[in-house]
Amino acid sequence: MTAPLDLDQLRTFVAIVDTGSFTRAAEEVFKTQSAVSMQMRRLEERLGACLFERNGRAMRLTDEGGRLLAYARRMMALSQETLLAFDEGAMQGHLRIGLPDDYAERFLPEILARFARSNPLVELHVVCEPTANLLEHIEKNRLDVSLVTDCAETATMTKEIVRTEPLHFVSSAAHDIHNEDVLPLALGRADCAWRVEGLKALDTIGRRHRVLFTSWAAQTIISAVLAGLAVGVLAECSLRRGMRVLGEADGFPKLDDARIGIVKNRNAEGPIVSALVEHMRESLHNLPPAEAQAKPSHLPETRAIRSQRLRPSMSVAGW
Repeated sequence: MTAPLDLDQLRTFVAIVDTGSFTRAAEEVFKTQSAVSMQMRRLEERLGACLFERNGRAMRLTDEGGRLLAYARRMMALSQETLLAFDEGAMQGHLRIGLPDDYAERFLPEILARFARSNPLVELHVVCEPTANLLEHIEKNRLDVSLVTDCAETATMTKEIVRTEPLHFVSSAAHDIHNEDVLPLALGRADCAWRVEGLKALDTIGRRHRVLFTSWAAQTIISAVLAGLAVGVLAECSLRRGMRVLGEADGFPKLDDARIGIVKNRNAEGPIVSALVEHMRESLHNLPPAEAQAKPSHLPETRAIRSQRLRPSMSVAGW
C-alpha cells in the first residue's frame, strides 16, 4: 500500500508559497530553516518531482509544484474541517464586516481566506460602502467590524491604523487628458477624504480643474480614468494596468499617504470578533512587499501594483 502524504510537510509547503521564502515559512510553522529545507527534500523525493526552481534570487513553483499546491490546500482545509467537526468548542455564529470597495479587490480575498480557514463555521456578512457610511453602520450597530480610511472628517471613534498606502493622481496611460487647461476630474463624493486631499492639493498650486464625474463606487472612478475621460485620485492598492501615475514631473503635487484603519463596534465583543480583527490585521500586514513608492510613469503590463508594509511573495501567488 502506498504511504500517505505527510500533512506537516504539506503545511510547510503551503507556508513557503504563501510567505514567499523558506525563511519566513520557517517562522510561520515554528521550525528552523534547515528543517523546512529537509521537509521539502523529503516531499520532493516522496512525489518524485521538483517543486521549486530558482530564477536568480527569486524562487518559483515548478509546474509540478503548482499542481501540488491546489491539492495541498484542499487537504489542509479538509483536515481543519475534520478537526472542527469534532471540536465542541469551535467558534460558530455570524459576523458583519464592512470595507470600502476601493479596498475590497485587493484586501478582501486575503482576509476571507485567512478567517475561513480557521473559522469555517462562522458566517460572514460583507458590506462594501464608503467610509462615512461604514462608520455610521458601526455607530448604529449594523456592523461589527470595518476597514476604513482614516481622516479627520470621520474621526468619530477610535481606529487602529494597520496600513498606509501612497495616494496618487492617476490618468489613462493611453490618453493625455492630464494636459487639459482645465483638468477634468473623477472623484468620490464630497465627504471622500481622497477627494478633499486632491482638490486641496490642486488649489494649492493654482491648477484649474472641474469635477466631471462624482461617485461613491471606485469602479466608476476607475472606468472614467481608464477611458481617458478624467484624472482620478486613487490609493496605490486601487491602481490598474493601463493607468499612469502623475507626479511632480507632470505638474502634479505629491499627496499625503492614505491611512487604513480597523474600527470595531463597541458592542461587538468575544472570541469571534477578536479572531476576525486579528485576521484583518495580519492580512494587511502580510501582503506582498512594496518597492519604493511608485514613480510617475506608465504602468507596464508586467508590473504588479504594490503597497507599503507588505511581505515578499512568489510570482505564483499572483503578486
